Amino acid sequence: MSYNGTKVLVTGADGFIGSHLVEGLVAAGATVTALAQYNAFGTNGWLDELSDSMLPSVAVRRGDIRDTAFVQRLVAGQEIVFHLAALIAIPHSYDAPQSYVDVNVTGTLNVLEASRHHGVRRVIHTSTSEVYGTALTRPIGEDHPLQGQSPYSASKIAADMMAEAYMRSFSLPVFILRPFNTFGPRQSERAVLSTMIRQALDPNCPEIRLGDLNPTRDFNYVTNTVDAFMAMGEAAGVTPGRPYNAGTGVEVSVGNMVERVLAVTGANKPVVEDAARFRPEASEVRALVADSRLLRDASGWTPAIDLDNGVARTVDWWRARIAAGAVRASADYLT
Repeated sequence: MSYNGTKVLVTGADGFIGSHLVEGLVAAGATVTALAQYNAFGTNGWLDELSDSMLPSVAVRRGDIRDTAFVQRLVAGQEIVFHLAALIAIPHSYDAPQSYVDVNVTGTLNVLEASRHHGVRRVIHTSTSEVYGTALTRPIGEDHPLQGQSPYSASKIAADMMAEAYMRSFSLPVFILRPFNTFGPRQSERAVLSTMIRQALDPNCPEIRLGDLNPTRDFNYVTNTVDAFMAMGEAAGVTPGRPYNAGTGVEVSVGNMVERVLAVTGANKPVVEDAARFRPEASEVRALVADSRLLRDASGWTPAIDLDNGVARTVDWWRARIAAGAVRASADYLT
């Protein structure tokens, strides 16, 4: 990747995928500006976990993508913008849908407009496999119908359409990446794989409480997703205004995944389906599995880390976090 010396902005850099992307871009020689959401605690999210050798190469800015004037100043002078900032927790979107529109739709509009105004060379907009809803055909190609089965997914569909509209209306070079279920170190313990691992390793948990075990997902290790972002940022073969899937093509049920976690952790705990963790029936996405041939053919991207290797790496990270006492003592992740 020819990122050496390229001025790059990453929104949502303080998050799970964003922080890993910052690491990848710095390693590739990019000059990175990383947006972390402003907070009164003076923290920068997962950017605070970056190595001491890497932090001096990152210009951290605190702010909010909902602030139009702030985003205009932030984008000025950037060559490539990776837009990852979003509200992503599906359960919370049932309680606070307006906030998902404000951040995911209006925030995206601000990034697109600022990028147009400042002549950014390329914008990589982050979509999600959730925009497809339950798979009508398998594997899911980019021409699969979009189905808003949660307020979160509806907000991301709207953001995708705004990105497409800016390409069509203003010839903005915006590219849409649709990662399937990314997992790995730093992911919230509310995510399905993280909560499995945390509960499997936590001595205070006599059982592993999950929602519906039957839905299937395409689980993709985080460095694979980072590689996909970086390919989208520089590959000559990708087309502006169209989405590209990034997944493994391997479909695994939630129930099968917890069996893999139990095997890797060595835990011997019962698995309980907790009704409180179920999505509303018509909102549950029953099946997701990616057809990523378009991205592979356009950029050469393929997932380098397979599922079992990724799970083992993630378990190792959680073991170290728990041993170091670097996790919350509360059991909030159980609900």
